[in-house]
Amino acid sequence: MASNRPAPAAPSMPSQQQPETFGYGSYRTDEGPWEEWNPTEESIRPVRGRHRVAKQRGGLARSSTVLGVGVIAAVGAGGMASAQTGKPPVSISLPDLPNVGSLISDDEPAAETAATPLSDIGGTAVAADSEDTGTATTADAGEALRTRIMAQAEQQQVQVDTKAQAATEAALAKQAQEAAAAAEKKAAEEAAAAKKAAEEEAAKKAEAERLAELARQYTLPTSSYTITSTFGQAGSMWSSGYHTGLDFAAPTGTLIKAVHTGTITEAGWAGSYGYRTILTLDDGTELWFCHQSSISVSVGQKVATGDVIGRVGATGNVTGPHLHLEVHPDGQAGGIDPMAWLRDKGLTP
Repeated sequence: MASNRPAPAAPSMPSQQQPETFGYGSYRTDEGPWEEWNPTEESIRPVRGRHRVAKQRGGLARSSTVLGVGVIAAVGAGGMASAQTGKPPVSISLPDLPNVGSLISDDEPAAETAATPLSDIGGTAVAADSEDTGTATTADAGEALRTRIMAQAEQQQVQVDTKAQAATEAALAKQAQEAAAAAEKKAAEEAAAAKKAAEEEAAKKAEAERLAELARQYTLPTSSYTITSTFGQAGSMWSSGYHTGLDFAAPTGTLIKAVHTGTITEAGWAGSYGYRTILTLDDGTELWFCHQSSISVSVGQKVATGDVIGRVGATGNVTGPHLHLEVHPDGQAGGIDPMAWLRDKGLTP
């Protein structure tokens, strides 16, 4: 900022009353008395960095105007200095001023009186306002950031809690579903087991009824007997190498009865079988009654269950009196176990 020009030279003493080259052009009686001014190097050196205000005359109005301009310049200079240096200004205190006119005295230069205090006042005020504003802005920004962080943390916590709750509910639902499936499976198994047991019981009952009915239709071939040889028993006494029937040992002459209703298809001598009678049932099964002592029926005769068809003997290849019984399904040469066949008909030899 440019410095002010030096003050004009002082006029001569009033006693001389001569017009001066510099000033206002004429001598005024209301001014003075004047003193001689001898300028020196120090007094005419321009003041740098400050606004030097020339001494004005003419009353309080002009002094006030100059004071306002100085205040504005000082405040501007103080604000620029604070902004450039970045250092916080030092607080100062000012004494109470009775009026604005007292800031400028006719006996002292105005620049020396107002420049420095007004500059400090302006700088301090601007810096104080700037500091307060910056502090408030920083506080508001910090509070906003804190609020945002807390909101984000709360939102994340809510999301975590929601996910955890959803996972827990899913696990509980899965457990409940598995328990329901297990209970349903167990109930189905129990129902199936109960059904199977009921079916087995019903089958046993039906089989018992069937056997009872068959027992009324079938009968054992003789009575007062002893089982001496069974089907499949090995031995040299039999030409096939094993026993092909079931032997009922009984005294000679013991009655032989028809096991079931059928037709006599053979009655007579049969070599090693002795006297033999063949009874053919309605399903084609042939029953052979061998080693008889006598035959009581003839070929083509119809007999019923329990009818006497002959008597126990010891004819043929035997070691003692007994009834040799064979069963041949559909008349086939190879027979089956007579014991099993009789039991299937509800009979227990």
